[in-house]
Amino acid sequence: MTDEPEITQPEKGGSKLKNNKQIKLGIFLILLSGVAFAFMLTIPFLNLESKTKVIGASVSFVVMEVLFYVGGFFVGKELFKKYQSYLNPKNWFKRKS
Repeated sequence: MTDEPEITQPEKGGSKLKNNKQIKLGIFLILLSGVAFAFMLTIPFLNLESKTKVIGASVSFVVMEVLFYVGGFFVGKELFKKYQSYLNPKNWFKRKS
């Protein structure tokens, strides 16, 4: 018997699978933030009091931002920057060279 540490092979795709689930969760949260944004845009057209509309739109905006940035945390810096550039109106009509 020797005191050498036993070498074991890592399981196939263990961290990749977790990473893939993390990325999918992040993308889902980013898309869900778009739903919150759409809801925020529809609030003014609802038959509610003005005070309720302002509170609802504010809460929807905060939820949208939190979902977007938490989703960005899960997808990682590079992928988050890519999605953020897609959502920036300044980049919508630029020609790719």
